Amino acid sequence: MSPLPFQVQQIDHVVLRVRDSAAMEAFYGAVLGCRVERRQDALGLVQLRAGASLIDLVSVDGRLGRTGGAAPAAGGRNMDHLCLSVAPYDEPAILRHLAAHGVRVGETGQRYGAQGEGPSVYLYDPEGNMVELKGPARPGSRLDPPAA
Repeated sequence: MSPLPFQVQQIDHVVLRVRDSAAMEAFYGAVLGCRVERRQDALGLVQLRAGASLIDLVSVDGRLGRTGGAAPAAGGRNMDHLCLSVAPYDEPAILRHLAAHGVRVGETGQRYGAQGEGPSVYLYDPEGNMVELKGPARPGSRLDPPAA
């Protein structure tokens, strides 16, 4: 087997097909602190900076969004969840912040992510997409692959 010609480094971007671009932009901006980096109105695309990654919001009635079929709905989604690493991870403060914005919150717990096992909370954006806010991993919790 030939070695891969690349190594995945991190999530570059996640694309969400959305019904209400304004509500989604406000949620990811005001609640999660992502800022608009680029807007392409002719395409129905807004790109938000999320640390080293991007979250792209594509309006289902825009030029790009129309190519993806029906809009996301309660019975069918175009994504399971988006996980964002956050620091610091002060769970009580995070939960107070989400409550102040009327955000529906799911389960909290310890979960495995790119950096290892650590705390996280699930929440939902205005269109029902699940978002995970992930804190730092416990030291030594990362499962590195065996050496080749």
